[in-house]
Amino acid sequence: MENLETLFLNIGLTEAKARETAGNKKLAPTLKEILDHAGITEESDVPKATGNLLYNLASTITKNGVPHLAFLTKEITSERLKTNDQVAAAVKFFDKIAGGAFDQAKYEEECGVGIEVSDKEVKQQVADLFKANKAKIEADRYRSLGFLLGQARNSLLRWANPLTVKSEIDAQLLATLGPKDERDDPKLLKKKAKEAAAVPAKKDAAAAKPAEEKLDAEAMLVKMMTEGEITHLHKPGENPQPNPQRMVEHLKATGGKVVTRFPPEPNGFLHIGHAKAINIDFGYAQVHNGVCYLRYDDTNPDAEEKRYFDTIIETVRWLGFEPWKITYSSDYFDVLYELAVKLVKLDKAYVCHCTGEEIYEQRGGDSKGERFECKHRNRPIAESLAEFEKMKQGRYAEGEAILRMKMDMTSGNPQFWDLAAYRIKYTPHYRTADKWCIYPTYDYTHCLVDSLENITHSLCTLEFRQSRESYYWLVDALDLYKPVQWETGRLNINHTVMSKRKLNKLVSMGTVRGWDDPRLYTIVALRRRGFPAAAINMFVRSSGVTTSNSVTEVSRLDSYVRTVLNETAPRLMAILDPIKVTISNLPDSHCDMISLANNPLDPNAGERKVPFTRTIYIERDDFRTEDSKDFYRLAPGKPVGLLSVPFPISYVSHKSDANGNVTEILAKYENDAKKPAKRPKAFIHWVAHAPKLGSPVAFEARNYGSLFQHAFPENKDEVPGGWLSDINPNSLSVSQGLVEVGIVDHVRKNAKRMKELKVPYSSAADNEGPHCEASDAQLRSVEDLKFQFTRVGYFCVDPDSRLAGNEPSKWHLVVNKTIGLKEDAGKSK
Repeated sequence: MENLETLFLNIGLTEAKARETAGNKKLAPTLKEILDHAGITEESDVPKATGNLLYNLASTITKNGVPHLAFLTKEITSERLKTNDQVAAAVKFFDKIAGGAFDQAKYEEECGVGIEVSDKEVKQQVADLFKANKAKIEADRYRSLGFLLGQARNSLLRWANPLTVKSEIDAQLLATLGPKDERDDPKLLKKKAKEAAAVPAKKDAAAAKPAEEKLDAEAMLVKMMTEGEITHLHKPGENPQPNPQRMVEHLKATGGKVVTRFPPEPNGFLHIGHAKAINIDFGYAQVHNGVCYLRYDDTNPDAEEKRYFDTIIETVRWLGFEPWKITYSSDYFDVLYELAVKLVKLDKAYVCHCTGEEIYEQRGGDSKGERFECKHRNRPIAESLAEFEKMKQGRYAEGEAILRMKMDMTSGNPQFWDLAAYRIKYTPHYRTADKWCIYPTYDYTHCLVDSLENITHSLCTLEFRQSRESYYWLVDALDLYKPVQWETGRLNINHTVMSKRKLNKLVSMGTVRGWDDPRLYTIVALRRRGFPAAAINMFVRSSGVTTSNSVTEVSRLDSYVRTVLNETAPRLMAILDPIKVTISNLPDSHCDMISLANNPLDPNAGERKVPFTRTIYIERDDFRTEDSKDFYRLAPGKPVGLLSVPFPISYVSHKSDANGNVTEILAKYENDAKKPAKRPKAFIHWVAHAPKLGSPVAFEARNYGSLFQHAFPENKDEVPGGWLSDINPNSLSVSQGLVEVGIVDHVRKNAKRMKELKVPYSSAADNEGPHCEASDAQLRSVEDLKFQFTRVGYFCVDPDSRLAGNEPSKWHLVVNKTIGLKEDAGKSK
């Protein structure tokens, strides 16, 4: 393996990529064969571009193309195939002819061999492209870039230098639209919003910013689906079929549309990785004017529950997608059974009575030794049919018999080692009750239901790469329409775990309170923590679609959350660790109503009024009993400004308890024009004590940090004690705070809106049973109550709150800290 790593490093792979490739039992020998054909050794001097093309060939070659590896390798090394697009076209060409007669001229035409596109031709082709899409370009402006690049790939421009094409499209966009303005650049939009903030907003003015955000997110989706390796996918009708009649039937059923599916197992809550899969499956269909199924892969009754079914569709819709149809693998149980019988009759399946341990040994066991066939493998077809019927009738206990597919035990691919097709389970099924006691496996069900639903693009993650061959084997064995399976890299992020088994362990151990605990990265947890759907979509779209696994910094997700909330979240002043300030030179009756902008970036968000009185509360860390040069807030001899209040306050004295903790600060309001105070170097937020006006409103703040102490808790080198030993004991802290009365209006308006939408209100704190996750209705009832607490961070109202009634003093308000404000140099001063 070390020699392979060295060899792969020599063609330009990174150290991590070379190691990963060398350990891939499917990819490593293919790439080694290609390099042998090219005469490349560990000492060879290989141009990086050539190495990239050879790796691309190895990772995309299909079964039908393998016999032509030597030819394709020579085409690359002789520079007849110069781009990834040409390599993809060549692989597709040989897949299509499937061993048929080779037509050199047809090959060169379809792969762009020898085609040189001049700069003049690029200019003319782009001009024609702009003319054909004039209306879309004028409507979408610079957001049409991704679309135009995708369209360029369907023309002669596909064989041009991609940088030249991109530069020409950029130039013609500029000539057509002029320089970018606030419609295209969020920074310019922010600037314009700030300039307009001083102008009173008309009551009927439309809030433009959310629409801009939606358009930005949509542009990211288009870019995700029209750039990179995903553009190499076939068009409907181009995937070859052993039986051409199957394609005729398929196109008749689909009308030539793209058809995808999102096929989750209903045995847990979806996580951030699934958000990317949802965007890819639904997004690919949406961008290509196709349709996408939501299909529940409900073939394991042991692990499936109604709440999982419910939360999956709720998550898909929350992220902004709507399935074309909602189906279940169990819809096809009768058909799948008949196909299994047919498979046995074709002598391509048999009933096996081996134990799990015996099957493990047949596949090489611990020693990875020689594989051998099961003693039941060659039993008569009639015998297997009779045994399969006994399985169906419930005449065997669980584990006593399985139906196995008769594949190829000599193959180097473990997915060909006579996989199970059916097993016995006596657990009643959520939908079919006790009708069945035999259930199809994922390996058997997945490809067949894809075929039955006429899926054009079966998109999945890289761990299913080896399953692609067994997927094709089964549909071919049954003479069914064959979809194309294509694998993409998983979305992995640091500082968490995403395995359902490990998440379930955390829940069952009580380490977290449920699947929606805001310290997790399940979608319901992120939703409860206050992460906007738009931010999650932008995050997963920003990483594009690749065919390699990688780890993304969680800080990148945080950045998108801040971006969205900064534009949309109303501002409030709230104190998480309050300390009382009495302004001694103001009368008890003093009360000024201070006007504050709800969102300085959105002039349409309006204003609110808050009282300023003799008694206020400030953050404890905004005061020091002893001054220092590096501290700019309230201290002896150092005044501080109060946000939006005309004059600063200065320190007079303070009171402390027996433990030395400051309990009250006495201050002076520096409103004497004859003796003005020193200009304050800082301004702090505050909340007034004005009980008759409902101020302040008390709340419980749940402050969440990382659940794990290390970035990679599953890395045994980094965490020798195992991932459970890495739990951060300080990942949750709870404090009691005070928020300005402005929150009351937001809560009441939200309650009115929820009533109009007929969303029932209840507190998640009252949920009973072993699972305490908030329901979709409970999450929706507080979904829009997200705020920026000035100078503190972004917070959202938690469903555990009890907000019924008109008296805020009787509310139990609970807020979750979504994320802190962006760090800045002066934050600690």
